[in-house]
Amino acid sequence: MTVGKYILSIDQGTTSSRAVLFDALGGVAGMGQKEFRQIYPQPGYVEHDAVQILQTTLYAMRQAVQSAGVTAGDIAAISITNQRETTVAWDADTGIPICNAIVWQCRRTAPQCEELAALGMGDYIKETTGLLIDPYFSGTKMKWILDHVPAARELAKKGRLRLGTIDCWLCYSLTEGRAFVTDVSNASRTMLMDLRIQRWDPTLLKELGIPESALPEIVESGQVVGMCGGDVLGREIPIAAMAGDQHAALFGQCCFEKGMAKNTYGTGCFVLMNTGDQPVRSQKLLATVAWKLNGKTVYALEGSAFNAGSAIQWLRDELEIIKTPQEADALAETVEDTGGVSFVPAFTGLGAPYWDMYARGALLGITRGTRRAHLCRAVLESIALESYDLVKAMEAEAQAAMVELRVDGGASRSRFLMQYQADVLDRTVRRPACLETTALGSAMMAGLTVGLWRDQKELSALWREDQAFGPGYSPERRERDIARWHRAVEKSMGWESPQT
Repeated sequence: MTVGKYILSIDQGTTSSRAVLFDALGGVAGMGQKEFRQIYPQPGYVEHDAVQILQTTLYAMRQAVQSAGVTAGDIAAISITNQRETTVAWDADTGIPICNAIVWQCRRTAPQCEELAALGMGDYIKETTGLLIDPYFSGTKMKWILDHVPAARELAKKGRLRLGTIDCWLCYSLTEGRAFVTDVSNASRTMLMDLRIQRWDPTLLKELGIPESALPEIVESGQVVGMCGGDVLGREIPIAAMAGDQHAALFGQCCFEKGMAKNTYGTGCFVLMNTGDQPVRSQKLLATVAWKLNGKTVYALEGSAFNAGSAIQWLRDELEIIKTPQEADALAETVEDTGGVSFVPAFTGLGAPYWDMYARGALLGITRGTRRAHLCRAVLESIALESYDLVKAMEAEAQAAMVELRVDGGASRSRFLMQYQADVLDRTVRRPACLETTALGSAMMAGLTVGLWRDQKELSALWREDQAFGPGYSPERRERDIARWHRAVEKSMGWESPQT
């Protein structure tokens, strides 16, 4: 049994590092957060400074503990959940990254993906990993680093190269290099792991030229993998869970039964459905490991849209037509519709179900009467409409209707967006009282590991609903909006090409 009564959950995201301290009832006792720099070296390239990610994570951890007024002795365990496919490379001897982290949104490896497709690797990758060939995943990012960063191959020859996703990087850093591990949910997003046996696939490693010695050990989502150094919070604390952010959110939404599903509205939109103890082979979606606990693997079907909350940030930061996300909500409410405007947030290509790495963002239907309120509404509607495509594809692949959708993530705070989501889906959308479901999910895994909670039944009793949104649109209006959206998506596809 554990002696502490809190779990400190690290939630390392695409635009900020956060830490949330949860009590034994799943309540938020303390929180810390710090944004970090987004790096865009050229069109289609997205990078992060991995050292800055670590520094902001340490800041958030200490802020969360301080805000709660507790000590490290009160904390039973630490959990890590993270942006998934983002890839870090570092020197094992120094612990220092050899280049910027390549972010999951980055499109730079499109040529490598085309080469894999030309070699006929698509079916093998789909069957082995459950994924499609796309720059989204970590494998081609690792190959790019090995091919383009001069130090990478030399370090690999010396056995000093380390390649990993953000969970791996943070765990390695927090344990002062003692734990070089990644959990099965993150490993399943690399395009390098055999989905059924959960080991690195030698055929894919050879094809991409990635030495297995540079890759971390694959572990369960819930297990003590090492001790966080005492200089971080004042005493050593076990790191007892790691999980990719979307998998953690599925767990935090208590979607423990086969067929239960959630949508996270973060930087992107991610719909996951629990498919039980077997992966579902899909044509347009992704089969992935949801989590592995006590030797039991649970799989999920996933649909990913690359840009969602990032489109609202675009309104704020690049266009500067709003100052806060709440302002976009308020403006959208002032108009009855978009005034014929459609927006496709394909800033970094289109994910499921289109998988077009050469699509780009599109703003269509503008007239002299178009106002910023119409633009705000079009952006918010686009997030719900791309989620509609994900849900419909998932229902088709799973051959079952989704009765309801549980939602979380920062953009789910938007009343307008959640109501419109229910309207276009023609399904009830349920928002929980605790929107920190990503952080909560990994905290729950850690709590189970160290004995703070007994079982998933006890966890399910902690889930509370904040608000349910029921559909209200007529079939005619819903079909009109969806048809206009699909016309706009078609216009955005293939905008860039390998020749341009």
